[in-house]
Amino acid sequence: MNIRKYVFVIIMLVIIAITFVAIFGLHIGTFNIKGAKEIRFGIDIRGGVEAIYEPKDLDRKPTDRELESAKIIMESRLDAKNILDREVTTDKLNGQILIRFPWKTDEVDFNPQTAIAELGETARLTFRDPEDNILIEGKNVKESKVEYDSRDNSPVVTLLFDSEGTRLFAEATEKFKGQRISIYMDDVQISSPIVNDSITDGAAIITNIESKEKAMELSEKINAGSLPFSLISKNHSTISPTVGEGALDIMVKAGVLVYILIGIFMIAYYRLMGFVACFGLLLQLAIQLLMLSIPQITLTLPGIAGMVLSLGMGVDANIIISERVREELRSGKSLGASIDTGYHRAFSAVFDGNITSMIVAVILMILGSGAMISFGYTLLIGTALNFLCGVTVSKHMMKSFSFIKFFRKRAFYGVKEGGVTL
Repeated sequence: MNIRKYVFVIIMLVIIAITFVAIFGLHIGTFNIKGAKEIRFGIDIRGGVEAIYEPKDLDRKPTDRELESAKIIMESRLDAKNILDREVTTDKLNGQILIRFPWKTDEVDFNPQTAIAELGETARLTFRDPEDNILIEGKNVKESKVEYDSRDNSPVVTLLFDSEGTRLFAEATEKFKGQRISIYMDDVQISSPIVNDSITDGAAIITNIESKEKAMELSEKINAGSLPFSLISKNHSTISPTVGEGALDIMVKAGVLVYILIGIFMIAYYRLMGFVACFGLLLQLAIQLLMLSIPQITLTLPGIAGMVLSLGMGVDANIIISERVREELRSGKSLGASIDTGYHRAFSAVFDGNITSMIVAVILMILGSGAMISFGYTLLIGTALNFLCGVTVSKHMMKSFSFIKFFRKRAFYGVKEGGVTL
């Protein structure tokens, strides 16, 4: 049996399965893949929360520099949770920070207080000696992350201090060598490592951590506590979707209608190649949805625009390829040779169009913020998928058809046996 004849069937079944998972998700025991309904949508589509944070137990108004530092850390915390649609602004006159961000996907009661808890602890981080004296504050920690010990692959938490923190930590580790320097979140101890040696380069490692989960939890707390002071939310409220209730349903219905109309055009004009293009576009859309739902990247209206633009480029790529294959068929070549040559000739045009869009998307993600990152992300993923779906997958499906005698008829590709286009 020639397995090449049935490659198109296998690919179609895989695409259908991926599409099903992308729409409905997959939940088997503890294994969980979120579907389209569990995508985190932006404020413009689903609404969200507005919260005003101010310093807790601070007997003075915070300086502009402290507020800016707190703003950067809060933005980093939102970035770590892939919450791209957000606004973080400082009110220097009143010493406050205003944060706006969308609801979680599983939010049902729309309680602002519950949503605010997602941002984590906003307590003050301190490093203390055995006598409970404060040695270093969290504001001197530049970053903390989880890594693995090269000797036994055990999880460790690394700390990187700023210049002032490096000096203070060097003094502390020299003075308390062989003793414990404890890390506190407000008045709660979160770690108490023993100082093995003097550390003068500002890079510390916390070892002997039970598991990767414990290490990640500790690292997140240290990063969260790097605020120059404790923050508390005094005022919070809900935000209505800027595009209005029910707008998402309308967009979904419009998207389905557009896909159907594109499919009808592609099949009517390009016959079998249009049929293959429809499956390629379906795969591209399904993977894009999974790339949003699994990591919980916030999808905003600009993000949807990025998806639509990349799908439009996918249609364009399929049209270019189909026309090239037709040209080869009209010249009298066999179907297999026409497919190989047509895809080869079309690749440069598809590559040029997609690679320039990918470069723009990367620039937007690097230099942009908020909803602009959502647009860049969906555009980047979509254009990258054009190479997989519009070129690689569709070519394998077309080659499979070329091994089946019935599908070798030129009429299936809009070309008469004499070489005249139907």
